[in-house]
Amino acid sequence: MLSSEASSASKPATEMTAEEWQVRVELAACYRLVAYYGWDDLIFTHLSARVPGPDHHFLINPYGLLFDEITASSLVKVDQDGEIVDPAPGKRINPAGFTIHSAVHMAREEAGAVIHLHAADGVAVAAQKEGLLPLSQTALLVHKHIAYHEFEGVALNLDERERLIANLGDKNVMLLRNHGTLTVGRTVPEAFIWMYFLMKACEIQVRAQGAELHLPPQAAIDTTHGQSDNLPMIAPLAWGPLIRKLDRIQPDYKE
Repeated sequence: MLSSEASSASKPATEMTAEEWQVRVELAACYRLVAYYGWDDLIFTHLSARVPGPDHHFLINPYGLLFDEITASSLVKVDQDGEIVDPAPGKRINPAGFTIHSAVHMAREEAGAVIHLHAADGVAVAAQKEGLLPLSQTALLVHKHIAYHEFEGVALNLDERERLIANLGDKNVMLLRNHGTLTVGRTVPEAFIWMYFLMKACEIQVRAQGAELHLPPQAAIDTTHGQSDNLPMIAPLAWGPLIRKLDRIQPDYKE
């Protein structure tokens, strides 16, 4: 749910529904937050969101903009075949982004938003043989929700979609081996909170390298795994303050 400030952003005078505009504002905010936390990778990686309605359209970033340049109106609407729904001069998307995101949106009806990043700590943990360790409280809140997908090269092969979806299953968090991170949420805020905890867990694990590690006792791991099912409930609580921060420092995301 958007804060009142973000919800009040003016919708363009087009045929766009208010529901679509709200998702656009949320997704643009998420792009800005990814850049704010230093998880972006020039013009690469992608965040996407399903457009409300029966048409199976989703929003993704225009290829060639930095994440801190993205606005609600600049997002590109595409169909499940990767075709731009509202063509305009200069509009294009990264085909690798379409491959990964369309796979999830097509296979998971509840997938309202998908985030895929190449942030260094996430890639580092994805390259470690044991993946994410149950090393910290933060890690344990995502540990049981993680799936893994083997690296197959730059994601341009549409055949990879079936294997990625098979590996993801019903999980909301994935480490793409030697590649990056991916999270799924029913909403943009949910996808963001999964990614925030995953990235923080990876950062802690990378910082702990080089010393003998102490893992929690199994009973504590099991307890925290059970508690982790409630993590999506935090998303609306955290999202409001994050939106207020953006409204103070980068209010043009709503344009």
